[in-house]
Amino acid sequence: METRNAFRTISTLTLLLCAALAWAQQDPAFVHYWDLEPQFNPAAAGRSDLLSINVAYQSHAMGYEDAGGTMYAGADMAFQLGRTRHGAGAFFQNDKIGLFSHLRFAVQYSYHFKLFGGRLSIGAQADMLQESISGSKADPVETADDPAIPKTDVEGSRFDVSAGLYYAHKRWYAGLGALHLTAPTIRVGETNEYAVKRLYNFTAGYNIKFRNPLLTIVPSVMMRYDGTAFRADLTGRVIYARESKRLYAGASYSPQHSATLFIGGMFHGVDISYAYEANTSGMGLGAGQHEVTLSYRLPLNLEKKGKNMHKSVRYL
Repeated sequence: METRNAFRTISTLTLLLCAALAWAQQDPAFVHYWDLEPQFNPAAAGRSDLLSINVAYQSHAMGYEDAGGTMYAGADMAFQLGRTRHGAGAFFQNDKIGLFSHLRFAVQYSYHFKLFGGRLSIGAQADMLQESISGSKADPVETADDPAIPKTDVEGSRFDVSAGLYYAHKRWYAGLGALHLTAPTIRVGETNEYAVKRLYNFTAGYNIKFRNPLLTIVPSVMMRYDGTAFRADLTGRVIYARESKRLYAGASYSPQHSATLFIGGMFHGVDISYAYEANTSGMGLGAGQHEVTLSYRLPLNLEKKGKNMHKSVRYL
């Protein structure tokens, strides 16, 4: 029995360590990427005329002990300086798995200007990355003398920068982001290092209108590439909107990775959505991820009213 428990413990630690190494090189991929655009593109800050507040939580693979999860909380807004439009935002993200934790705090700025009948924004972001290992909570059993597993809590941090472009035109939008431009290597304790890769992404979407003004279909795509691994998410949403209320449902498919179903709605200004992402390879359908997002948007008129006022083409 003791041998079996020791093997199970070592196997779990190995799984979590491998997952942590992969996680440390690439930011988490949220299912609701269309609602959390500043998380991967600083140019999306101020994309709406409203103050946008977003909170999200994504569990990691179900069925594994200490699999952890990712928490995100952010806010962004647009403001006017003279005749120019700008955006500002900030967010906090905590990605945790087993003994490993990745913290990210970012502040964002974007400059917006009209172009070809739409609006282009250019954004920059300052990041503070912190990696930590809770060595005091480790119980490595037969690997007690392994120098790769610290006996105490250790952490390390580095400064980083990101940038992006975002364009919105009537019914469609597209964005290009580049994260971790400095590609920092973070030293954690005496024996551990995390090399963070640059991460490039592209997103786009289109609002398809029908004769029935209450219904809209929104296809969108999200693609990520870190120089080695590539992931694409293809999403379709059906939205029913009436007055200040909205219901929507849809599905996403990521080839060779996962399939997702989600449902949500907006009531009294609060948008809540739930998604389940099932793995189509590797760990299998049962080891999926749950994700919940909450969004709240407040009118915040910091720019002049008039015929040239631009509204977001996206369904926020």
